[in-house]
Parts: sequence; C-alpha cells; structure tokens
Amino acid sequence: ERRERKRKLSKEMAEKATRELEKMQLKEKADIKYKEWLEKKRAVEAEKKKKEKEKEKERMAELQEKRIRSEKIFKEWLQNARNKPQPALNGFPNGRSTGLYVQYT
Repeated sequence: ERRERKRKLSKEMAEKATRELEKMQLKEKADIKYKEWLEKKRAVEAEKKKKEKEKEKERMAELQEKRIRSEKIFKEWLQNARNKPQPALNGFPNGRSTGLYVQYT
C-alpha cells in the first residue's frame, strides 16, 4: 500500500511537472510571438512616420517654391508698374485740373 501510494504520488508529481513544463514552454512561445509582433508593429510605425516626414518636407519645399515664385512675380510687377506711364485721370494731365472748368448750359 505504501509503495502504491508512493508510486501514485510520484506519478502525480511527474504529471504536475510535465504540465508546468508545458505551461512554461507555451508561455515562452507566446512571448516570442508577442515580441515578433511588436517588432513588426514598430517597424510599420517607423515607416509610417518616415513617410509622413517625407510628405511634410515635400509640402514645405512646395510652399517655399511658391513663395519664391510669388515674390519674383511681385518684383517683376512692381518694376513694370514703375516704368509704366500714369494714365490721365478725368481728362486732366497728372489727374489735376490746370484751370477753371466752367460748364455752359
């Protein structure tokens, strides 16, 4: 009876140890899978941030180019406006009256 109990106890202990080992192995596998997933997730996030930075750089470059082009066009317009003769306003030279205007009815 003692031997039977010892054998039964040792069998239960062996089964318990086997289950614990299986649990540990399963946990290790789960940890490995989680780490792999996390690395992939971080790589995707890094790629996404990189693309967003590139888009932002492109947008800033376009804005800078547009600003430079606008300034150039404005300077050309300003230069041309200085060189143009002023129109005679209301039929008077330089927009001013040169004498008394009398209206006869």
